[in-house]
Amino acid sequence: MVYTTVIMTSDKIEYKICGDEQQFVVIQLDPNKTVIAEAGSMMYMDDGMNFEAKLGDGSPMGSGMLGSLMSAGKRLVGGDSFFLTHFENKTSSKRKVAFSAPFPGKIIAVNLSKHDGQLLCQRDSFLCAAYGTHLSVALTKRFGAGFFGGTGFILQKLIGDGLAFMHAGGTVIRKELKGERLIVDAGCLVAFEQGVDYSIQRAGNLKSMIFGGAGLFMATLQGQGSVWIQSLPFSRLCDRIYHSLPQEKRQ
Repeated sequence: MVYTTVIMTSDKIEYKICGDEQQFVVIQLDPNKTVIAEAGSMMYMDDGMNFEAKLGDGSPMGSGMLGSLMSAGKRLVGGDSFFLTHFENKTSSKRKVAFSAPFPGKIIAVNLSKHDGQLLCQRDSFLCAAYGTHLSVALTKRFGAGFFGGTGFILQKLIGDGLAFMHAGGTVIRKELKGERLIVDAGCLVAFEQGVDYSIQRAGNLKSMIFGGAGLFMATLQGQGSVWIQSLPFSRLCDRIYHSLPQEKRQ
């Protein structure tokens, strides 16, 4: 198995993304190194790995009891788990731990140091990250549209200089904006850099919103930076499955 190595200020992370349509990521940790992950995402781990659910993400920005409580509270408001799971290699040699996405799709590896140390993503797209990565929340600038749009109202902010992993449904593409304006179905947006201005707007008039077949709200992105888009958001997949069920089973 060939791993990609990313060296940070405090950790060295080695990883390999496996699979095609139902991917998982294998992370190899040096002794006494840690990776943080969304609760319930662990697939397997080597003997000697220690895991513990904690309130904070372990970053300097989220350190201390007050910082941990505030960080956990923000995650809870955003619809994520109150706890993050910390996986630490307690042995004197390298050990592996694997994480899988909760639905079919792709796993995206991003080195935050190459994205000005910060990335904004949909609140349910975070999978795992190097220890020291700070997880926070961000709100859309248009509160009303974001609130009624549901998807995209609360975003997750990843801050750090290390490696982070996100998951997305279907196929993922990365587009580079150079000042132009891009309109995306709010559910298809995965992540974007901080140089991209983000807002939510209605998907046309009332007739278009009801009969257009797209989402009720669209995400508008403009500026300089990268944008990641998924072809099949989980909410769309669930909606198709629900409408294919017999009427008596729609409860």
